[in-house]
Amino acid sequence: MSRINRVEVHEFEFDAVNLARDGLAQSITFRRGSVIKLSKFAVVVQTEDGGRGEYVAHWVATRSTLGQLLMLCPRIVGKDARERIAIYEDLKRDIRQFDHMGHGPLDIALWDWAGHHYGASISELLGGYRKNLPAYASTYHADRSGGLDSKEAFVDFAEHCHSLGYRAFKVHGWNDGNAREEAENVLHLAHHVGNRMTLMLDPACELRTFADALYVGRACDEAGYFWYEDPYRDGGTSAFAHRKLREMIKTPLLMTEHVRGVEPKADFVIAGGTDFLRADPEYDMGITGCLKIAHMAESLGLDCEIHASGPAHRHLMSALRNSNYYEVALVGPDCPNAIPPVYACGYSDQLDCIASDGTVAVPQGPGLGVIYDWDFIGRHRTHLHVFE
Repeated sequence: MSRINRVEVHEFEFDAVNLARDGLAQSITFRRGSVIKLSKFAVVVQTEDGGRGEYVAHWVATRSTLGQLLMLCPRIVGKDARERIAIYEDLKRDIRQFDHMGHGPLDIALWDWAGHHYGASISELLGGYRKNLPAYASTYHADRSGGLDSKEAFVDFAEHCHSLGYRAFKVHGWNDGNAREEAENVLHLAHHVGNRMTLMLDPACELRTFADALYVGRACDEAGYFWYEDPYRDGGTSAFAHRKLREMIKTPLLMTEHVRGVEPKADFVIAGGTDFLRADPEYDMGITGCLKIAHMAESLGLDCEIHASGPAHRHLMSALRNSNYYEVALVGPDCPNAIPPVYACGYSDQLDCIASDGTVAVPQGPGLGVIYDWDFIGRHRTHLHVFE
């Protein structure tokens, strides 16, 4: 029996240059010369037979998620690490009163453990067959600081991304939600690069009204955008509102990033609220949870787009027929993707991770296929939580 006998959570901090928090939405945007301190955490699961699984969380590493994670860690001590489905079901129930965001990193660490236990990559365990994944550049939110601060700047950056190999490009617009400015950017970008790049728009719930969402959506129609994602300030959760929007525009909607788990996403689809589904192994209860979502989408003939980037995301997508693009997020001119520099093996989700054919590679080593830099994590660690 591979009984779990120790779980560790390492909190750590690092500095990211030329980035700052936007005063309106507190999202991260470009600001030349600024340095922002970011907090992340790493999870380690150990078993009495010497097994070890690891995962460094990028996208859910908030204080809220950390609280949920610390609540769940004691629940898996003593369980058999091979029984991921049973653990998934127990943790899903335990965290039912919350948003489930603390669940994913534990599940991913268990998949990494399994890969090392069986001497196979997660992709191989999943039956994955896609070795290289078509990718898109997913921008930081637009700014007023000399980065992505105009429609001309977006074109310049898209051209740069195209020169690196990207053939798809997604815009995150301004946080003040000016519908006319957003629509002008949509049309201007399509005019200049739309014949060479697949374009997407993600306002990230910044547009203030249904009327604004409709206005910008009609610009997406005119420009031929591939999808329109989380347009306005319902928070991306109203199936009724987005069904109405779907009835009034032609551009496919990509929703459910902010709806957790397979059952609510199924309800959203059945209610007519989206064309594409979103899933994220950090957000949606791990690789285990995302497989359920992707297969549910497939059963309905829909595509399931994987949100954000990371080794777990690549392994997951390698096994999905019904997924179009890997998201290299978030990127912009003269600033890094704000993920921690924790890889000692050359793995990267920075802007230049793309190959000339517009793809990124799926790691091939055991488990996640990456080697974490534990010296870096140790030097920057602020807290260590141990459960035995």
